[in-house]
Amino acid sequence: MTAQERRAAFSLAGIFSLRMMGLFMILPVFSLYAETLGETPPAPVLIGLAIGIYGLTQALLQIPFGMLSDRIGRKPVIIGGLLIFALGSVVAATADTIGGIIFGRALQGAGAIAAAVMALAADLTREEHRTKAMAIIGMSIGLSFALALAVGPILNHWISVPGIFWFTALLALGGIALLHFGVPRVVHSGLHRDAEAVPAFFTSVLRNKDLLRLDGGIFLLHMILTASFVALPFALRDHAGIETALHGYIYLPVLLFSLVLMVPLVIIAEKHRKLKPVFLAAIALIGVAELDLMLFHDSLTAIVLALLVFFIAFNVLEALLPSLIVKYAPPEKKGTAMGVYSTSQFLGAFTGGVVGGSLYGAYGLAGVFGACAVAAVLWVLLARNMSPPPYLASHMVNVGAISPARAALLESELIQMDGVAEVSTMVDEGVAYLKIDSKVIDKAALTARAQAIAGADDGPREGINGGGGSDAGAGGRVERVVDSDLPLDGGSPVSAEVAGESPGK
Repeated sequence: MTAQERRAAFSLAGIFSLRMMGLFMILPVFSLYAETLGETPPAPVLIGLAIGIYGLTQALLQIPFGMLSDRIGRKPVIIGGLLIFALGSVVAATADTIGGIIFGRALQGAGAIAAAVMALAADLTREEHRTKAMAIIGMSIGLSFALALAVGPILNHWISVPGIFWFTALLALGGIALLHFGVPRVVHSGLHRDAEAVPAFFTSVLRNKDLLRLDGGIFLLHMILTASFVALPFALRDHAGIETALHGYIYLPVLLFSLVLMVPLVIIAEKHRKLKPVFLAAIALIGVAELDLMLFHDSLTAIVLALLVFFIAFNVLEALLPSLIVKYAPPEKKGTAMGVYSTSQFLGAFTGGVVGGSLYGAYGLAGVFGACAVAAVLWVLLARNMSPPPYLASHMVNVGAISPARAALLESELIQMDGVAEVSTMVDEGVAYLKIDSKVIDKAALTARAQAIAGADDGPREGINGGGGSDAGAGGRVERVVDSDLPLDGGSPVSAEVAGESPGK
């Protein structure tokens, strides 16, 4: 990556982190704070709604805001979203009723900048380095979540929940400053199918059963997370006898240890190609942790052990789920698949808040944790029928302006290379999207070969318009028919058959 690409990646990761910190710092403390609102505590379902309502507005608006950024620019949409987020924080900080806080949290979620940030990251990075930039942003989200859970109770002790909301508003303004001073100027902004949702692809993505299983999985994971944190503060304070100000000192070491202990599991899953067994085991561990909380929430030792198991599994799943989306989605539809996946995640957070609050009001702590354990069991049943994951990675090559005929030749040549499973050329972007076996093929050699074939085009060339919301201008797609458990090298029983579409079809 160039210095400018690193600057863009880390600055955008910082913006994402500031916003995520603001959303999640109240998660471990709000249920306890809500008891102080009004003469009588609000109904638990309203407490859960206040925690999760941001997920509903974010789910509804993140893809439309991303599409809006294609029209009016990335930075105006991000600035507008951060201002809405700051306004929601101020509304929540000044509210003295649960209804006012629910409205403020809904406004926070309405500042949905995720899709626009990802699109801006794509604008500012070359295709061969875009995955690194997205990984930096993804890691920042995980770290900001862990820090938010640890810092939230400490800040609550110092400045209380209204103070946290004020602090969140300042973080949003800090994000605007970082966008202005830290993020480089965009020279060319266009459609990036690997990072943005394309309306024409929604139907095929929503018909893909493996992708739908993963969407259902991230929905259930964040439903379980949010529902658990409706009840968990009460378990720590009222049953384990831990003062609210000390909750952060429990979360921080648990989260740090979980981040360390999840690494070997992810390596086993990805490097040793045991993805499905590790994936199913992590889901089962979520259920075990919730069962522990249901039965032994009077014991601090049991709660700490359950949290450690939960967050090891949670972090593993947070790492594997996006990886599986990339493996199952056609390469040119990755952005659309990730958009649907993120929407499912936020809807899960909303549902978890409402369901967790309702169950806590009706059945207490055991009801919440027991329901979360049942949800994990249902998820195992849903996931066990997933197709064996293809151990393939996405790779992009900028081939420049290219005619449809040359794009078809490019695809037919590249698909014959050992390690290439699928090729799809987008003529309007000037980009070839590929699925490859990274253990078999050399990416540098693949890129050089693709650019050599594309550069040999002597016929009429079409300009790259960088826009459009459909698959018009695509050079088609070819894919190798292969057993997903076998490597794509010359020694595997790979059929030479190529299935594809004609250019522009």
